[in-house]
Amino acid sequence: MRGGSAGRPLCAGCTRPGSSLWKACPTCGDQAKLTDGPCTRCVLAERLRQLLGGPGGTVRPELVTLYDNLATAERPGTVLTWLTRSEAVAVLAGLGSGALALSHGTLDKLPLAKPVEHLRAVLVATGALPGRDEHMARLERWVGITVAARAEPEERQLLQRYAVWNLLRRLRRRQKSTGTTYGQVTTVKRRVRAAIGLVDWLRTREVTLAHADQGHLDAWLAGEGASRQGDVGHFIRWAAAQKLTSLELAAVRWDGPRGAIDADKRWEQARWLLHDGTVDAEDRVAGLLVLLYAQRAAAISRLTLDRLENAEEGARLRLGARPVVLPEPLVGLVAELVATRRGHAVLGDQGTSPWLFPGGQPGRPISAYRLTERLRRIGIYAGPARSSALFQLATELPAAVIARMLGVHIKVAVQWQRASSGDWTGYAADYSRRPR
Repeated sequence: MRGGSAGRPLCAGCTRPGSSLWKACPTCGDQAKLTDGPCTRCVLAERLRQLLGGPGGTVRPELVTLYDNLATAERPGTVLTWLTRSEAVAVLAGLGSGALALSHGTLDKLPLAKPVEHLRAVLVATGALPGRDEHMARLERWVGITVAARAEPEERQLLQRYAVWNLLRRLRRRQKSTGTTYGQVTTVKRRVRAAIGLVDWLRTREVTLAHADQGHLDAWLAGEGASRQGDVGHFIRWAAAQKLTSLELAAVRWDGPRGAIDADKRWEQARWLLHDGTVDAEDRVAGLLVLLYAQRAAAISRLTLDRLENAEEGARLRLGARPVVLPEPLVGLVAELVATRRGHAVLGDQGTSPWLFPGGQPGRPISAYRLTERLRRIGIYAGPARSSALFQLATELPAAVIARMLGVHIKVAVQWQRASSGDWTGYAADYSRRPR
């Protein structure tokens, strides 16, 4: 209903004025205006030429793709509003005039702000800048600033060795080709802050880490360090391995899931997602990957289209080193998701995103936090659901198969197999000792 009254409603077609009232754009000739002057798309094109054009009005070659992407956006009014109100327009004008070099380093020197980061995402999505691991880049910048802020040279050296040469190096080696997740960044920051908290506490008592005894550590843990015991334990064990301290803080060994494993609820939710067409395909596929294949929200959010394969035996999805064959009707749901997926970003995203679950920023996937919240809204809690699925799979499959097919680390697969009493080696040993 676009007009009329409640008794006689009118649709949009019936409320459109006659052809004599429509005005043509003097630039492109499009007759879709009720006012004089150029249309919104022509105004946008001229504004982009002013920003991205050099002294002669010619757009720089490395910004041509950005210009074409923004000028042909589905909603030109939204792009024009962004160019009018965003604080990153000054940066965009500097890039167009050549006053600023087009590189990640140039943007890194600017104050960290959301408009600048959004502009970076637009430049990467349109090919003007090469892609990079943004979470890792921000973490490296944060570590550098945090370590440099220490006044004592000995403390700077200690934190440099721990944060850069241990935490960041291990994280890079573990990620390889995959990107860093927000949860991994949070873990590194927590451990660095815990190490700083302990070092600062020892300095107030005029004691260094090398000369601290176990009583100092126990006193800190009994006070303000009680909530950071797990994070500071990693720092203490690293320092002890490097011969930097005599302190000891044992690690807590994982002894199995703490919550209840409800297999019946898991299968009930899986059947509901498979057959309920009222739920969005994005939520259905994500929930089924958690319930059936024990995937983390962070791993699901980073799935790309090249992970899908079409083989003679059916569609396959590569979650680990070996692809798994998807059963029906999950195959149809994945095909529907691929056909209808669409990111929420208006700028820089013209349907070319490689992600199976596009996010709100151009060229980037949905965040693990956002995906977890979406699943929670439909009654699926990712943590317990994944534990239930992994517990059941560990009783049916060897640990090596779980690691290869689901992308789970082999040590994690072995731990879950032992927790579920699915250790086949232990069963064989127990069977061999039974009386005949």
